Amino acid sequence: MNKLRSLVIGILFIILILFFGNQALEKSQGYTANNILTVYNWGDYIDPSLITKFEDQTGYKVRYETFDSNEAMFTKIQQGGTGYDIAIPSEYMIQKMMKEKLLLPIDKNKLIGLENISEQFLNQEFDPENNYSIPYFWGTLGIIYNDKFIDSKNMTSWDDLWRPELRNNLMLIDGAREVLGLSLNSVGNSLNSKNETELINAKIKLMDLVPNVKAIVADEIKMYMINEESAAAVSFSGEAAEMLENNSHLHYVIPEEGSNLWFDNIVIPKTAQNIEGSYAFINFMLEPENAAINAEYIGYATPNKKSLELLPKEMTLDEQFYPKDELINKLEVYEDLGPKYLGVYNDLFLEFKMHRK
Repeated sequence: MNKLRSLVIGILFIILILFFGNQALEKSQGYTANNILTVYNWGDYIDPSLITKFEDQTGYKVRYETFDSNEAMFTKIQQGGTGYDIAIPSEYMIQKMMKEKLLLPIDKNKLIGLENISEQFLNQEFDPENNYSIPYFWGTLGIIYNDKFIDSKNMTSWDDLWRPELRNNLMLIDGAREVLGLSLNSVGNSLNSKNETELINAKIKLMDLVPNVKAIVADEIKMYMINEESAAAVSFSGEAAEMLENNSHLHYVIPEEGSNLWFDNIVIPKTAQNIEGSYAFINFMLEPENAAINAEYIGYATPNKKSLELLPKEMTLDEQFYPKDELINKLEVYEDLGPKYLGVYNDLFLEFKMHRK
């Protein structure tokens, strides 16, 4: 017991040394609480050169932390004690964070460049008048397929995922909203459905998809598809862009029945410690040149209309990644389902995953 106690004390001592050592290093470099900006974002979701550029231009030091799901991000901010100055959640989670009063309202008088954002990406239902969030990226959910194994004429619909020739050759993204949503969309139902009959039928239809599903994964989809270890996959448009860049036989399609239109926006959590730094970061990302650099690096679509002029035409003219209004009108934004129906979606998805095994 004494050895265990000594080990625990030793570990705590090392942690304290690292913590205070890091603080001392930052102070020695001239950084204080007033000029450190803590950004909480998805992994690999900003061009690293922009962080360096922002630090050089503003004098702020960026602490960059990452999350792997909206739910993990929400929980950490809700628990408090984080001091994140910037976070970049998705639309339905922004709606939830607003309800839980976890966000500070945006002072529009401190913004420079909001007019650079296309009007079609402002005033969305999840945040009318953008009182709490500023658009960062947008995109879609769709199908990636390899033309070595699949004819493009055979991959236009969600229903094509059920084709017998895809047996054990389909990768699905590991997300309840996405997988239940594609099944709902395939029969013309809303991917925000709260109709329990529709939800159960969506799960039943997914059971027929089981023989085709090779794996349900997340970031690994990129590697599998680039290495041609699967004929088709369901993932997000930005992930697809990276796959297509690394394998000329890959293609991305938004199914004709419709799909998810998603938005990731910049917010200021209520626990932010550096408010002025938060606005400096938002304004920096609103600059067309910076938005263009970021979009080209990440591969997702930018809502910054002025930055579109700075991007390669082959990017902005690709209708699968920058769809026209006619297709956008068929797409649906995720809504906050509330705890009851979020639980229903998660339970049905878990049943589907367990049935695979």
